[in-house]
Amino acid sequence: MILPLIIYIFYFTLTPIINTITMSFRNDDSGAWTLGNYQQIFTDINFNTALFNTLFITIVGIILQISIALLIALLMNKEFKGKGFFRTMMLIPMGIPTLVSGVTLLFIFGQTGYFNELLFRLGIVDTQPFWLGGGINTLFVIIFADMWKVLPLTILLLLAGLQSIPKDVYEASAIDGANSWHTFWSITLPLLKPSITMAIILRAIDSFRIFELPLVMAGNNTPVLSTFSYEAFRHSNYGVSGAAATILLLIIVIFIISYILIVERKNLKEVK
Repeated sequence: MILPLIIYIFYFTLTPIINTITMSFRNDDSGAWTLGNYQQIFTDINFNTALFNTLFITIVGIILQISIALLIALLMNKEFKGKGFFRTMMLIPMGIPTLVSGVTLLFIFGQTGYFNELLFRLGIVDTQPFWLGGGINTLFVIIFADMWKVLPLTILLLLAGLQSIPKDVYEASAIDGANSWHTFWSITLPLLKPSITMAIILRAIDSFRIFELPLVMAGNNTPVLSTFSYEAFRHSNYGVSGAAATILLLIIVIFIISYILIVERKNLKEVK
């Protein structure tokens, strides 16, 4: 019964991965085994830029996403009027395709977009800044776009962690005279640590794979590892493309192993 699924996974997942890794160690012209592709990309300024951009988007994006998601999750964990409506509206970005999100945000952050129009009307700028022309500004725009798309998932993970904390703990802390800050710092945050760890690792894996948003919004102005590999393949540099994709795969595998060692191992200990 599971044979069709095994065949599907092997043919459409494992086979391309194996072919990509093999391609990264072969010369495009002679087909000989070589490490030249890896030597080439590590001396390529575009690859170094793509690696830096990927790390920057991942690290800064995770810090902002976890901070904002935690604040919203704390608010959502309280009872208030219209909570159901707000929760439904919060999930809308998850249902919008990534390409559509990227194109939509182009109308906001484009040189003649709504954001520049707002800044101009407020008197903050007297020209039209090009936010998507590369550099640190473009990275923050991509981080914002990615955060808008995936923030609901992070909120749900943290909200589930908050709702799993027993209320008896808060009642005991209130009896002992703990204020809101002490309760959050000494009770909520430590008990929420597994959910935060899971959210960080899952978002890190997803952030390293970011592809559509940088490609649609910035193109070659702000390369990341996935778009660098795509552009190399598009220009028939198959070995270089395979090497970049293999490095990206290695980074993702490291985070998956981290997830298993940190989260799953702790869950197994709790079960035992």
